[in-house]
Amino acid sequence: MPAAPRWKPLILLPCEAQGPLELPAHTQRGQIELNQLFSLCLVTLPYAFLHMRHNLKYFDKMRCLRKRSAVSFLGVLVICLLFMNLYIEDGYVLEGDKQLIRETATHQLNPERYAHTYKDLSNFSGSINISYRYLAGTPLPRKRYLTIGLSSVKRKKGNYLLETIKSIFEQSSYEELKEITVVVQLADFDSAWCEGMVQDISQKFAHHIIAGRLIVIHVPEVYYPILDGLKRNYNDPEDRVKFRSKQNVDYAFLLNFCANLSDYYVMLEDDVRCSKNFLTTVKKVITSREGSYWVTLEFSKLGYIGKLYHSHDLPRLAHFLLMFYQEMPCDWLLIHFRGLLAQKEVIRFKPSLFQHMGYYSSYKGAENKLKDDDFEEESFDIPDNPPANLHTNMNVFENYEASKAYSSIDEYFWGKPPSTGDFYGIVFEKPIKISKIKVITGTEDRQNDILRHGALEVGEKIVGSKIGRKCTTYLRLGEFKNGNFEMTDVEHKVLFDISCMRILVTKSQKEWLIIRSISIWTSQTSSQ
Repeated sequence: MPAAPRWKPLILLPCEAQGPLELPAHTQRGQIELNQLFSLCLVTLPYAFLHMRHNLKYFDKMRCLRKRSAVSFLGVLVICLLFMNLYIEDGYVLEGDKQLIRETATHQLNPERYAHTYKDLSNFSGSINISYRYLAGTPLPRKRYLTIGLSSVKRKKGNYLLETIKSIFEQSSYEELKEITVVVQLADFDSAWCEGMVQDISQKFAHHIIAGRLIVIHVPEVYYPILDGLKRNYNDPEDRVKFRSKQNVDYAFLLNFCANLSDYYVMLEDDVRCSKNFLTTVKKVITSREGSYWVTLEFSKLGYIGKLYHSHDLPRLAHFLLMFYQEMPCDWLLIHFRGLLAQKEVIRFKPSLFQHMGYYSSYKGAENKLKDDDFEEESFDIPDNPPANLHTNMNVFENYEASKAYSSIDEYFWGKPPSTGDFYGIVFEKPIKISKIKVITGTEDRQNDILRHGALEVGEKIVGSKIGRKCTTYLRLGEFKNGNFEMTDVEHKVLFDISCMRILVTKSQKEWLIIRSISIWTSQTSSQ
């Protein structure tokens, strides 16, 4: 029995590229012939209609002839439509049908079609119009705080996906689980492997799927561009180029799917272990950077692990990866993306929150024993560092400005030799209750650049404009010892809500001063 004719998928494929879709030559000829057929129908039908009106005019009293005229008009219409349908069905059942679909997808994703707008990434705010298969779970209507995305393919050796998902959920508290969504993209074209993985995931994490915390998706191969015969940049072997190019497309489709699920998005790989309560730490870091511009925050120094984005940047990043999918590996592309959006420096948090745990790469099963030596699995005491304005009257060296001492990442303030009365000031956006304060000066490389004589004070009663705000009264909490200051139970020693804090130099010194870190823990936010 012959196969049933089917409609040509080319007409149904969406295209985000600028301008009309360019079809192959023989398909263009088919379109021309089809247009001619439409024109024939448009010419024939009016004549049939006029013929019917002519009959009605002269044979108005003859009902049988009016019926015959109507039948002749409808007959012509039906014949034209049937002919068109048979032409489309017959002409589009081609042996190379799948190849044409791939060619169309290549037109859709071809970097050259985006080249004229790559300098303005704001043009890429729209989503990529592709179809996803839901293998398990569906998105909830309510946005979460954080989406965790990971893409996985079949490995020749080892499989760490289930352990990675397990670590995400086990290392999160019940309250944290309410604020996350985990999206797993099974990006392998082996349908049997995908089905087996879905069964394993569904059995082990059924309650998370039911709760809407876990979604498993797949993008059909038809939406992928051609992955053979690509440019061999960096003299990579052809199979390596194919692997990393497909990986870029995998990540682009995953980012595109996750764009509207939450406020923030973090990318993981499928062989990662998480630190305890990592979400709470991520939230603290984000809060501490309120008012400052950032594109990417990094919570691991390895590959595409622990990279955090605003969700509103995901469509642009997805388009960017598709535009240059065959040029270089994804982690190199991310550096260019960050730079194009005006974040020139890496903003990386330490200690790392995610650790690579696999021993075999997803590429050919090669050994990959990379480890992040900044990773700490157990919970650690992360400061809150509430939003504040920072200023100093010290002579700052180069770009080691005051804000770097208050940051949650690995950087510091560096000033030339301070004099008596010099200060480093912090003015909080809102009055706060402080439970703990810790200040460290100097570094391992420059142990002499510490504060030798200084005190820490807290203040209240702010005066002045937004730029020149300062406190009128201060209370001294204590002196620096060996370049450091630490105090707990501050809320029991200070009876007022704290609006300011300052480090005061009490005696001049010849050495330069590095303030390595300022850490503040809050007990509650004042309602004032």
